[in-house]
Amino acid sequence: MGRHGARGQSLAEFALVIPIFLLIVLAVFDLGRGVFIYNGLTNAAREGARLAIVNQDKTLVAQRAQDMAFGTTITTVPDALVEFYRAQPNTDDVTSNEPCDGSDADHQLAVGCIAVVVADTSWQPITPIIGNLVGQLDLQARSELEVELVCPNTRYAAYATSDLCPKQP
Repeated sequence: MGRHGARGQSLAEFALVIPIFLLIVLAVFDLGRGVFIYNGLTNAAREGARLAIVNQDKTLVAQRAQDMAFGTTITTVPDALVEFYRAQPNTDDVTSNEPCDGSDADHQLAVGCIAVVVADTSWQPITPIIGNLVGQLDLQARSELEVELVCPNTRYAAYATSDLCPKQP
C-alpha cells in the first residue's frame, strides 16, 4: 500500500473515532451543567433554611429559596416543603419526630425546633444520546437547621419578643 492509501486509512479511522470522542466531550459538559444546577439547588435550599431559622413565614422562605436558585428553574418549593420539627421526639411517642406546627400545646414552635427546606427541580441532559437514554432527571436538595429565634411577624408571635427579631429586607 502506498502513501496515498495510508492517508485514506487514517481518514477512515478518524471518521470512526471522532463521533465517540465528541460524545464523550459533550457528556463531560453535560455532567458539568448538571453539577452546576445541583449546586444552585443546594444553595437555594440552604438559603431558605437560613431564613427559616429566624423567620418562620413559610411563603417567604419558599420565595427566598426560589430567588436564590441561580442557573436553575425550580419547579416546586411549595409551602409543604418548608416544615418545622422537634429536635427530639416527645416522651409520649418516641417513634418519630413530631411537627412544631402550633397544633396543640405540645407542638409549639420554639427555639430548638428543626427547620427543613426541600427544593427540587428537573434537569434534562442536552447531549442527544445521553438525553435519550436517561431522560429527565429529578434533582432534590434538603437543608436542615435549628431554629434560633421565633419572630413576632409569624403566627407564633405569642412565643417571641420583637427585640430579638431582625428587620425584614
